[in-house]
Amino acid sequence: MKATLISLLLVGLVCAAAQAAPPDVPDPQDWARLTPEQQQQRRSELKQRLQQATPAERREFREQLRQRLETLSPAERRALVAQTRERWDQLPPEQRQRMAEQRRQEIQAMSPEQRRELLRQRRAMLDKLSPEERRALREKLPER
Repeated sequence: MKATLISLLLVGLVCAAAQAAPPDVPDPQDWARLTPEQQQQRRSELKQRLQQATPAERREFREQLRQRLETLSPAERRALVAQTRERWDQLPPEQRQRMAEQRRQEIQAMSPEQRRELLRQRRAMLDKLSPEERRALREKLPER
């Protein structure tokens, strides 16, 4: 779960919804430097703006976010994941649980079409990972 925290946070942005023009896509490294409280505030602002956007504007925002993440080198992605994992580990267990539950609720509130799109986007991102990154991610996933 820790290894996918950055993905969950960024996917939370993707799945949120924009205003007259889609909001600017946050820089992943700048985002990682924000405190969890600042991230929550920014996420709420983005979600609000995205809810006021047209479907085309929301699609544009998601595409821009995806492109920004895909331009990161494997080393940059690893550093970003490590930094996020370190922050996650420093959070009190109650806050981690609260954040995980909030994300679960967001996903449950999505329509079946939105969940399918989220799954498609996650798979597309996984396809872009290096074999080493995929292997490291698999090792961190809980057994089902």
